[in-house]
Amino acid sequence: MRVTIAEVARRARVSKATVSRVLNNKGDVDAATAIRVREVIAATGYTPSARAVGLAKGRTQTVGMLVPGLTWPWVGDVLQGVADVLEAQGYGLLLNTMNRGAESLTQFAKHVSANAFDGLLLIEPPDTLSYISGLHESGFPMVMIDDRGHHPEFPSVATSNREGAASAAHHLLANGRTNLAVITGPTEFGCTRDRTEGFRSTVDGYGRKLPASLVLEGDFTREGGKEAVQSLVDSDVPVDAVFAQNDLMAVGVLDALRAAGRTVPDDVAVIGFDDIPIASHTQPALTTVRQPSREMGEAAARMLLSRLAGETLSQQPEIIPTSLVIRESA
Repeated sequence: MRVTIAEVARRARVSKATVSRVLNNKGDVDAATAIRVREVIAATGYTPSARAVGLAKGRTQTVGMLVPGLTWPWVGDVLQGVADVLEAQGYGLLLNTMNRGAESLTQFAKHVSANAFDGLLLIEPPDTLSYISGLHESGFPMVMIDDRGHHPEFPSVATSNREGAASAAHHLLANGRTNLAVITGPTEFGCTRDRTEGFRSTVDGYGRKLPASLVLEGDFTREGGKEAVQSLVDSDVPVDAVFAQNDLMAVGVLDALRAAGRTVPDDVAVIGFDDIPIASHTQPALTTVRQPSREMGEAAARMLLSRLAGETLSQQPEIIPTSLVIRESA
């Protein structure tokens, strides 16, 4: 049976308040009493509950996390990185998704009002910016992961989207590809703009131009990648390389090219972005730009814990670099 602070106080012949002061190293307990209390603590194996310690400090020892949903392939790696850091520091994690839209946001707001967590990590869900901005402006500690909307007012951890896309373009051009197509993500995302600009500027640097007709908007889904490439095949536009701005779309690209009788990489080289687990298991295995999702989660969690410890966070985002993973598709 768990030993309580009341039991320690009874055995040491002091009040519970005195035991608490000894536990918190307060200097207003005489030495003999403090020694007696600590001897009882050692003899009984008493340990204060995390909840009691949190209440005493005005903290829950819990971090909240808000994400659009758990179906995005790289979110699991981000969560693992967050959990690794928080657990090592004795913090719990309260996860909230936006799967039910406004109803989910209402539930999340109730957790905030109830002081259910000390700080917030978030991958910005749609239609939450107004509420999240209000929280931030009120001084609530938070860190944004993968700042897709480019919100410099938030402390954030991101990756080198522009440089990653540039490395994809360089690899294709250096290997003799001349007719390059790009399938972007949704245009409202900052990462889409960065990846498109990084790819385009590298093509320009080689003295070439990326035709607007070969930049197609996708939706980060496998089906979106398939449909985009199918439109190129149907229009009979010469293409010998495709850069899809995430791996799911790249898998759709492989599907469409296979169905059209095009071989990869002989006829068309394909590069994705993210390096999710499926990338190494496609046929052929997918060359891709690795997004350091787990490392981003770790960095964001460390940043938030520093903020909770009273440190002032940098206004500049912490950038965790991408890397090109070369496999068989390009």
